[in-house]
Amino acid sequence: MKKIVIITSFFTLGSANCLQAQFAQVELFSGLDKTDFTLFSSYTINESRTLSLNTLAFFQKFNDEENHGFDEIGVQPTLFWNLNENIAVGSSLYYNSFAGFSERLSAKFTLKNSRVLFVLIPTVAHSEQTNHSYAEAFAQLQFNKPINDNISLWFNGQFLTIWNEFKNHSRSFQQLRAGVSYKGHQFGIGLDLDQYGPNPIEKSSFGLYYRKTL
Repeated sequence: MKKIVIITSFFTLGSANCLQAQFAQVELFSGLDKTDFTLFSSYTINESRTLSLNTLAFFQKFNDEENHGFDEIGVQPTLFWNLNENIAVGSSLYYNSFAGFSERLSAKFTLKNSRVLFVLIPTVAHSEQTNHSYAEAFAQLQFNKPINDNISLWFNGQFLTIWNEFKNHSRSFQQLRAGVSYKGHQFGIGLDLDQYGPNPIEKSSFGLYYRKTL
């Protein structure tokens, strides 16, 4: 079974801050079934801050030997042109240890205020390994509620679906996080639901997460 595994959730973890001069965020999620480590960074590369270079790197490892075929390493640099604070377009080259290289073209739509962030990223891409195109849609919903100057409650949801040749299901996930942020350190509980392949193989993992903005 061939699959294209694109973990894009942390591609948008810093979307509300994408116009800052620099931004980096790390997250560790660990549960009974798998462990994820993800690094996302964003750097503006011109004075007007209309161009930004975003980089995603991640590592995912399942604990059970029978699931090691789903282990992944991925790296994805993306050059974004920020048309305004709500709309951006970008291109990227993505490498995945299982799926190989792919070239991607994306649009990013962002709605945000001090407490809520919503991001939608539709993508079209071409896989060098399969020589086929595919479509992807990613969405993120983020909500925070301040308790005082140092403590706030957080809820994060990330949702992805990928369709090979625009018609065959390849990969989907739903990632949910609920936690507390204290002086920039965010931690709490998480649930990952993963689906692989045209006749989806389903995996789930419940665990704890820690997130830090550098």
